[in-house]
Amino acid sequence: MQISASQHIERIESAIRGGLAARSPVAASWARSATLHRLDPAARKAEGRLTAGEIALARERLGALLPLAAPHLDRLFLTVGGLGACIVLADAEGIALERRGHAGDDAAFEAAGLWTGTLWSEAQAGTNGIGTCLAEGRAVTIHRDQHFLARNIGLSCSSAPVHGPGGQMLAVIDVSTARMDLPEAIGGLIGATVAEAARRLEADLFAAEFPGARLVLVPGTDRAGGALLAVDADDLVIGATRAARVQLNLTGDLAATPRPVADVLGLEARDGFDAAERAVLTRALARSGGNVSAAARALGLSRATLHRKLERRPSGRGC
Repeated sequence: MQISASQHIERIESAIRGGLAARSPVAASWARSATLHRLDPAARKAEGRLTAGEIALARERLGALLPLAAPHLDRLFLTVGGLGACIVLADAEGIALERRGHAGDDAAFEAAGLWTGTLWSEAQAGTNGIGTCLAEGRAVTIHRDQHFLARNIGLSCSSAPVHGPGGQMLAVIDVSTARMDLPEAIGGLIGATVAEAARRLEADLFAAEFPGARLVLVPGTDRAGGALLAVDADDLVIGATRAARVQLNLTGDLAATPRPVADVLGLEARDGFDAAERAVLTRALARSGGNVSAAARALGLSRATLHRKLERRPSGRGC
């Protein structure tokens, strides 16, 4: 059962007075909304809406992210749209720039502000999925009366950040629903689905940034976590997703100061010309299916020279 607006406002004020912000992330966001952003939970004014020109400029700033995001938003809507949900992609300022929704729900979601051009930063709308995700840099689910503004307590919102190839936050994917009968536990499942969509989009952005590189999954992580390294032809790490940076404690511009992948992953490196030559010979033989003549041609060597080099290799695969 939904609480009244007056009950909601009293609950927020009581939580802030009682110092609950130190123990609850939601209450901490309420405190930011009230004290830092000077918002009134009883405010009835709708979120600000950008002009068509301002929306176009914001979309332009996101560049390739929007076309890459489109299929992920479409799949996400197919998964959760039946729950009476709409999908919103907002930029790092909290501006809603893309949305998916059923036509029959459009009027209600537009009235709630879940529409392109609406500002959902915490400074503008208090505690909410998009704004609090941006403020805290993590995936969040804000369920109904966890919102700061009383006018938003009919919404349940799950949001996840989208980071760029350099680890910077670029956007937020949000799923919001106004269904009264949606259990909070279902909101958690929606949140996991949103986070997965965000990680998949990050992987696409990363691959687009390093088209000629080999993408390596950090050992000990699963693909859904998105901990990827971009490795060049010289086995140097030239890029890392945010998840990989956190996992491996990587900082700075990796393209400007690349590091050997073996060093980054803490693996034993086989350095030296002999080791490098053995690796080249082994790869050439593998590509030729063990045909020495074909491998020699690929390497620009005579068959006799390649035979001599192979005879110098220690016994054992690849050595």
